[in-house]
Amino acid sequence: MTERFPSLVAETLAMAGWSPQGRDEQRAREWALRIAADAAPDGRQHVVTAAAIEAYAEFGGLRVRPQGAGEQVAPSAFDLDPFRVRHSVATLAELAEATGAPLTPLGEEGGGTGILAVDEQGRVFVLDHTGDWFLGASVDEALVTLVLGRHPRRVRADGTW
Repeated sequence: MTERFPSLVAETLAMAGWSPQGRDEQRAREWALRIAADAAPDGRQHVVTAAAIEAYAEFGGLRVRPQGAGEQVAPSAFDLDPFRVRHSVATLAELAEATGAPLTPLGEEGGGTGILAVDEQGRVFVLDHTGDWFLGASVDEALVTLVLGRHPRRVRADGTW
């Protein structure tokens, strides 16, 4: 176990190319600018949060494929690449309205079945065909939830979970 992640999570992230010392600030800035500039047909654009920029710098580009059975549910494969879900402006705006905080895309979960997003407070959500789910109060917590197969909490219509 590292101080930051349980050992299985740290190992899984490392197999995907993550290193605790590896940050790409240039990529984070470029991705933030590109995501912010990508407009939906109705003219709306993504809001880019500081938490998203941090995640892009440290985890951007990772393709994570957890192995084994999860603690509560099957662990989820995910890609931390916001361009895979850049056309999610309207979808993320709806959840942002419910939770009261702007959301920025982080990537996709489950081979494209879910949209990963982070809000300005660093809370991470996944939106899929079954509903909207709270994964954790930080990117780190969300990664643990996904890799270890912990059950996320459903986001209710009033934006709570």
